[in-house]
Amino acid sequence: MIDKIVADATAAFSGLADGATVLIGGFGGAGMPDQLIEGLIAHGASDLTIVSNNAGNGETGLAALLKAGRVKKIICSFPRQADSHHFDNLYRAGKIELELVPQGNLAERIRAAGAGIGGFFTPTGYGTELARGKETREIGGRMYVLESPIHADVALIKAERGDRWGNLTYRKAARNFGPVMAMAARITIAQVYETVALGALDPETVVTPGIFVTRVLKVPRPTLAEAA
Repeated sequence: MIDKIVADATAAFSGLADGATVLIGGFGGAGMPDQLIEGLIAHGASDLTIVSNNAGNGETGLAALLKAGRVKKIICSFPRQADSHHFDNLYRAGKIELELVPQGNLAERIRAAGAGIGGFFTPTGYGTELARGKETREIGGRMYVLESPIHADVALIKAERGDRWGNLTYRKAARNFGPVMAMAARITIAQVYETVALGALDPETVVTPGIFVTRVLKVPRPTLAEAA
């Protein structure tokens, strides 16, 4: 019997090694798998390469992972904001490497990995420092830059509901990078607020099919005070 629901974060992170590349969903706080990030910190893996939209803010989530000193490199599109002090301090001290990727390119590089595409040409970034060292080509009178897919060892995503086969639905904007990240990693771990019986999810509403999900961890829904 297929049952991908795990009892706790220890089981969710079984087999994760130092030096792994980890995709982490979220657009700011929307869709950020905070409980899974807490589990990753507790697991103890280090020298991680993190791929996410931003580089964390405040003291929780990605910021807490950076503060713990577990990240050697981050690939993101929006590394700095008013309270991104942990990333700022690490970067200024030369303790973390940054690869800056335009947001659309970031999403497409992740999607390409899941779709089995070896690379793609995009006009975004041509003529800037972001294109340094990359192949360029003129197509239809316009210049393009070759971008490579981003494969990962693990993806951490946040969904609303899941079943024991790993089929997932999302809540509104919390969906963001989750579906493409689930396809691009060798192991996908999803945190969900609700686990339901097989057949309870309308097939038309399933965004991430269970074939792309390895483990499902049910977490408590935060209270209004915690969410604030």
